[in-house]
Amino acid sequence: TLETLRENPQESEARRLHLHFFASPVEIIGTDGKVSGLKIERTKLDGNGGVVPTGEFQEFPVQAVYRAVGYYGSPVDQIPFDAASGVISNEAGRVINESGQQIPGVYCTGWIKRGPVGLIGHTKADAIETIGNVIADKSSWWQPERPNEDQILETLRARGVDYIDWEKWLKIDAQEKALGEAAGRERIKLFDREEILKISKG
Repeated sequence: TLETLRENPQESEARRLHLHFFASPVEIIGTDGKVSGLKIERTKLDGNGGVVPTGEFQEFPVQAVYRAVGYYGSPVDQIPFDAASGVISNEAGRVINESGQQIPGVYCTGWIKRGPVGLIGHTKADAIETIGNVIADKSSWWQPERPNEDQILETLRARGVDYIDWEKWLKIDAQEKALGEAAGRERIKLFDREEILKISKG
């Protein structure tokens, strides 16, 4: 599609879209308190799926700048984080420390594991890999004193943690579908945590 657009530009259109690949914004230029330009640095492929700066800069006259630079992971306390890539340090979902050693019982999946790459299908395959390693490693780190599923809920209740089990989820699911039906949609998702907990307990 992009090649077709390049070969057949719409010169007669009042507005045109210009796509600049391998360009990293480095400065917003202002004049009299207003945006007047954007400075970018050209980048190039590094051979490992990433890009590196080239030292070549270019400026474009612009009147407005809109931030849409994608996803960057957030670090989690006490979990090794690769700031350069914005992901948790891991090997196939197994979280590793600064020495490259696996941290027992700690795993990750999704974009925090590999960065913002791929769609739902990739995410499913990625999760399967991590879950496979969780199962394969379980005997080496998961040795509970009371291996009973009911103990999990008892522990949560004892600690005052609000949790949602299957029965509570069914109430939330029914409410979302009811909201959707009233609006002519399949469902309307609930996002407010307090509202979700209130419905789950109703």
